[in-house]
Amino acid sequence: MAGLEDLYREIILDHYRNPRNRGELASPPARRVEGFNPLCGDEIVVYLDLDGERVLDVKVAGQGCSISQSSASMMSAAVKGRTTAEARALIRAFKAMMSIHEANLDGEDGDDGDSAGSQAARPAPLDLGELAALQGVVKFPVRIKCATLSWATLALGLDEEEAARASLSAEKD
Repeated sequence: MAGLEDLYREIILDHYRNPRNRGELASPPARRVEGFNPLCGDEIVVYLDLDGERVLDVKVAGQGCSISQSSASMMSAAVKGRTTAEARALIRAFKAMMSIHEANLDGEDGDDGDSAGSQAARPAPLDLGELAALQGVVKFPVRIKCATLSWATLALGLDEEEAARASLSAEKD
């Protein structure tokens, strides 16, 4: 297991030292959304360039700890080029991974014994790829907000864009 933890540590450090999609997009037309974690001082700005239901481009700016900045880098790489529905599915999957009970990290399933019923109700898990490197953060609850900050900011940007489109559509009717 130590080998896997070392690999995950290297992935996180690589994204921190060499962040993907770092920078800004002209706003407008891109949507600019800010996120802040007062517990750690992390600041994230997400720029979204959407074409209908597709994330054409995403850029991330800000400052903070290695966990927040690595997570933002991984998030931007994961959602770029995807549909907004796929991006929302990734947000849900990532947040679910970050809220996993610590018992699950040790190999226990944490069910109440009704494994057949509870498995049927759960959707198939998404392959999170490199994002799985951040799963160890759940062992340090104070750092979970660091890891989820960029994802919450992305969700806010998608929500704002959806509301703006709905408003424009209502005005046309």
